[in-house]
Amino acid sequence: MPIVLGAIADDFTGATDLANTLVGEGMRVVQVIGVPGPEATYGDADAVVVALKSRTAPVEDAIAESLAALEWLQSEGAEQILFKYCSTFDSTPKGNIGPVADALREALSCELTLICPAFPKNGRTIYNGVLFVEELPLAESSMKDHPLTPMRDSNLMRLMEAQSTGKVGLIPASIVQQGVPAIRARMEALIAEGVSYAVIDALNEADLRTIGKAATDHKLITGGSGIALGLPANFRGRGKIAPKQDTDFLPNEGRALILAGSCSAATR
Repeated sequence: MPIVLGAIADDFTGATDLANTLVGEGMRVVQVIGVPGPEATYGDADAVVVALKSRTAPVEDAIAESLAALEWLQSEGAEQILFKYCSTFDSTPKGNIGPVADALREALSCELTLICPAFPKNGRTIYNGVLFVEELPLAESSMKDHPLTPMRDSNLMRLMEAQSTGKVGLIPASIVQQGVPAIRARMEALIAEGVSYAVIDALNEADLRTIGKAATDHKLITGGSGIALGLPANFRGRGKIAPKQDTDFLPNEGRALILAGSCSAATR
């Protein structure tokens, strides 16, 4: 059977995080490193997450790799594409989030694409378009001194406008909390205004599930792992994937190895 959801992640640890989120919501997921070749198999997976090294790669390379991943995912039947980046919007004024999103949006002929790196479980929330890390705005958190992607602005609209070619608007929390019809009405209004990207507020997991439901017909969604919480239910409601099963991981006996893939404050 073809996959229904294809994800393009800009690094390996983020891809793993996303795969874990989708499995937790009852999807069968395969994660691959790099764009698969023609011999690749994924069994009965509902979703495939392609892990790239595009977060800090040269912009041209990041775009090329992401478009190659998109082409492969489409060839395998993916109905919806999720461009996954870090919940702290790790990027520079030149990209790579904006340029990659531009390329994917153009390839998929999308009128409006969501921007939602929120992941409340990990302390990342968005309010009035401002990204918070726990109680601090992004630019006041430890991310301000990241060696590769120092984040010196907390406003996602300004950050996205600086590195993309599209006009950026906002879907505020007051709209999100009114539910799916209100979100969709705001999307239509933004499209009429010529907006290409909509930063959407999310304060909790309930908001993310509502956003996911509102975006059921979107060809492209961008964000952190949290935005994936509401997507599996859309496919399940259309009979595209099996009913949700218990996804508890069984413990193994013996010794364990823990790998830390980050030097972030949270990891330390």
